[in-house]
Amino acid sequence: MRRPSGAGEKRSRRRGPETRPGKSMPAPPDHGGRLPAALVISGDEGMGLSALGWQAVYRLLAARPEIAVERFFLGKGFDAPVSADSQRDLGLFPLMAASVSFEEDFLPFLRALAAAGVPSTRTERPDYPLVLVGGPIAFLNPAPLAPLADAFFVGEAEAGLVDFCLKLKTAVFDGVSKQDFLHSVKDMPGIYVPGLSRTPVRRVVDLSPGDPGLLGAPASSCFTGPQAAFPDSLLLEVNRGCPHACRFCAAGFVYRPPRHAGMESLKAIVEEANPPKVGLVGTALTDWPDLLPFLRWLNTRRTKFSLSSLRADGLTEELLGFLRECGIRTVTLALEGASERLRQAANKKLDAEVFLAAVERAARLGVNHLRVYLILGWPWEGPEDYDELEAFLGRILQARDQGHGKKTKEFMRITLGASSLVPKPWTPLQWAPMASEETLVAAQKRLRDMTKHLRGVALQVDAPFQARLQGVLSRGGEEAFELVQLAASEGGWKKAMRLWADQAADILDRPRGEHEAFPWEVIDTGVSRASLWREWTRAGRSLATPGCPKGGCDACGLCGMDKWLKS
Repeated sequence: MRRPSGAGEKRSRRRGPETRPGKSMPAPPDHGGRLPAALVISGDEGMGLSALGWQAVYRLLAARPEIAVERFFLGKGFDAPVSADSQRDLGLFPLMAASVSFEEDFLPFLRALAAAGVPSTRTERPDYPLVLVGGPIAFLNPAPLAPLADAFFVGEAEAGLVDFCLKLKTAVFDGVSKQDFLHSVKDMPGIYVPGLSRTPVRRVVDLSPGDPGLLGAPASSCFTGPQAAFPDSLLLEVNRGCPHACRFCAAGFVYRPPRHAGMESLKAIVEEANPPKVGLVGTALTDWPDLLPFLRWLNTRRTKFSLSSLRADGLTEELLGFLRECGIRTVTLALEGASERLRQAANKKLDAEVFLAAVERAARLGVNHLRVYLILGWPWEGPEDYDELEAFLGRILQARDQGHGKKTKEFMRITLGASSLVPKPWTPLQWAPMASEETLVAAQKRLRDMTKHLRGVALQVDAPFQARLQGVLSRGGEEAFELVQLAASEGGWKKAMRLWADQAADILDRPRGEHEAFPWEVIDTGVSRASLWREWTRAGRSLATPGCPKGGCDACGLCGMDKWLKS
């Protein structure tokens, strides 16, 4: 194993107080007789405290006496990483398990390995440490990190990660070489060893016996702190996956089948942790039938709560009235497409009148901030879609004013948040080209022009360059690792993208053929390619498709998950 080189290297330090819900902070684990496992995440401590999946992995590993797991926050990757728990160097850990949720995390991960004196490619690391990559990237498209990772854990950590770590512990203590160990686990469920595993590697899913619609082990925070996105809140997973099948949403396809947590399970977690606040996490919160009863229960025990984005058709008078009683002043709704035609193409089954009714209801009940999400850069987009949006924004303001009625003290400001579409793997849009940076900038300008004179309306937009970068890293093959290396050597993404412009254009700017092979198809997510192609062709005709039925996969059969789950 390699230690960080250079005595004068900077070291990252823990910042700010953090706590464990309902418990005291643990002492640094003793490594004697245990597998030292470094659990790594890009970004600072606040990023880790906001990442529920990463904390769920910590909980799984920390519960095992055979494993000594410690946390590493990489920041921007320039400093030699040390443990947030013991200040031990990263190079002392035979297992480096990295949770990678976003493509932009690739660069700090690469930098941190260099700062720790760990070679950045697996061919340069014949011996330990073993670099294991998990998280959404591992089953969306592992190809751009395949030159770096020794192995990927593909799927849900509850479905076998501990078994892999225990096998590694035995191998390390028995003196088995890393290469021999990788050969021994190359076809283990959920393990993708580049160059060795039989592909496609099947994603592993933690299903409840007898009830595939139940989320049997909902994730929850291990640590909280003021640096998190939801400060000092216990994050609690309400559902995993989404039944609505919006064609742009990777989470709706790669986390199938959609599952809800049981209310009693969530109550037990809250009772044990006894947090002052709870942040409910899920892709379809208003689809959970126990949402309002659970919120009422939290309120009776005087536990504050926050919610992620809500669907307009789930924001009932009763739910919104209760949220206002509890002091909620901000509501977030997703509009997504600029026009009805685009929303149909995206399979965003949104009734415009229902959306406007939700706006009126929010204003009437005293919500003072409405966030509306919009996506720019659809393959079928044209000026007429923005003309329709401009008229619809006027109707939104009318609904707001109608909700205010004769009130003079209440006013609901509106923030329109516009992001750039990145056609992601494992969605019907994987065949689509991505809008150019110039097209996205022009769309943002049109939005600015139409909103700048609207009273109480603010516009927030993303950076089209960053969206295009995300597109390259999410859709590229193993050759895209060269772009990450260029960014590390040339001082950042912008210069690297200029040097790599031709390759980036080939990845982003052309439509894909029906039978073209994709680099991410080394993974089997369970959704059939034929069903995705069917949805892509229906999108081009602005035809909606029903979402997942309440009866589960056996009652549907459209996407292939019914057969996949039984195979």
